[in-house]
Amino acid sequence: MIINSNREKCGIGTLGEKTLHAVLKHYFEPYTANHEVRMGSFVADIVGENGIVEIQTGNFNKLRKKLETFLEVTTVTVVYPIPSTKWIVWIDDSTGEVTDKRKSTKKGSPYEAFFELYKIKSFLTHHNFRLCIVMIDIIEYRKLDGWSEDRKKGSSRYERIPVEIIDEIYIDNKWDFEKLIPQDMPKNFTSKDFKKLSALNLKKAQTAMNILQYVGVIKQIGKDGRLHLYEKQAEYVTF
Repeated sequence: MIINSNREKCGIGTLGEKTLHAVLKHYFEPYTANHEVRMGSFVADIVGENGIVEIQTGNFNKLRKKLETFLEVTTVTVVYPIPSTKWIVWIDDSTGEVTDKRKSTKKGSPYEAFFELYKIKSFLTHHNFRLCIVMIDIIEYRKLDGWSEDRKKGSSRYERIPVEIIDEIYIDNKWDFEKLIPQDMPKNFTSKDFKKLSALNLKKAQTAMNILQYVGVIKQIGKDGRLHLYEKQAEYVTF
């Protein structure tokens, strides 16, 4: 789906809301009366007939307190956008110059979600928890304020503008987490195998193993040298 929505139409700009967050909020719930609804001492992004939707572009630590409250009341879907293809635009505050966009060589993948999911690990098996990973093409604006000679390394992100939604991956129960295991993965595998097929680094692959074992779609069955050996589970058991 191509996103064609301007800031005025979406009402973006209030309370410092970033464009990516606001556009996704309107994509998942066009009816604005369901936006920013107070639930107890918190404000939910969306409250509608399908429960609560929380759009989180990063820093899942901030979700913990909300989830503690919201999950006891209704279904909560956490929407997490991951850039699939990204174009970079550089902004020079000292001259006002804005560069042409250039395509990043890095391609995003759903497996990147594990890093954030670890921060809310204890909620992943709650019967009211849902997850939607949105793979999305974006244009990212960055300031030339970094520490390197070209001022790009260590630079700060200014804004992200969504361009096109490529895929939506829904995790509605524990077995849906199998969608976050590469298709070519053998039945028995190690974190090094996961690293190779997912293109994550080893530390992040080990985090993925931790999450997948916690929710119950893989099981540790022994060792392969120094590495833990895991087996994919097939028995269907709901949360």
